Amino acid sequence: RPHSCPRHPGARTMLPLLLLLLATAHGLNTIRYTPTLASSSLGGLITASTFTLEQPRCVFSEDPGNPVIWLVVAVPEAVPTFNDSVEPGSPERAFQRFPGSAPAYMTLNTTLLNYPCPKRPGDITVLRVGSETSCTKDGTRPTCNGPLPGPGPYRVKFISLNGSVPVEQTAWSEPITLRTAQPLSDIPAMGSGHSAGMITLTSILSILFAILLAGLVAMLVFWGSDTYGGSSTFSKPEAVTVRRYNTHHVYDQPAARL
Repeated sequence: RPHSCPRHPGARTMLPLLLLLLATAHGLNTIRYTPTLASSSLGGLITASTFTLEQPRCVFSEDPGNPVIWLVVAVPEAVPTFNDSVEPGSPERAFQRFPGSAPAYMTLNTTLLNYPCPKRPGDITVLRVGSETSCTKDGTRPTCNGPLPGPGPYRVKFISLNGSVPVEQTAWSEPITLRTAQPLSDIPAMGSGHSAGMITLTSILSILFAILLAGLVAMLVFWGSDTYGGSSTFSKPEAVTVRRYNTHHVYDQPAARL
């Protein structure tokens, strides 16, 4: 009767080493480069569903086979056991299954021609991870660069494939955590510890200003009506009776002689 092989406690710890040896057997070369976030001066560097990386310029070596460079996005737990031989677009690397049944996915595939070295003036040298929204639930596009499903953290690396064979890869990035929306109840009404007192004071000042303004308007109305009423006594002139006198002795007088 065959005896079953007992599980050894060190078997689990040997798995990453075996995967590394498998990658070496495929000729996979690890480059001394770590993906990094773009410059902090860039607006929207990290959002609730995206982050921005620097392009891997002058990182991968020239290859006559014109390999395709992919970005791998994974949860930190998947990094030690990541299998580089799993092809992009397979169910194990589909964005639509991330991070449930697919702890990593591959996206943003391009050739080295789009990462020229050195950088040309005016070139945009960043990659926005999570910017596609149209393919989020489209199972026919497993390499979708869709919005990330949560705050993370996430780790990324670049890998170069010649056909389906991995050729070169970078190191894994440091964990990247996205922003989270702050609940409305946690946002203070005012910026200081005396917010309630400031609100009360503001209300009182607003009421006093309203009363002062109403009094000023009433005074102007009263003053205007009084002015127009007083001047009305002079607006209608009194009737003046003028008697007409005919000075008969003045008419037809001969001119005075000198």
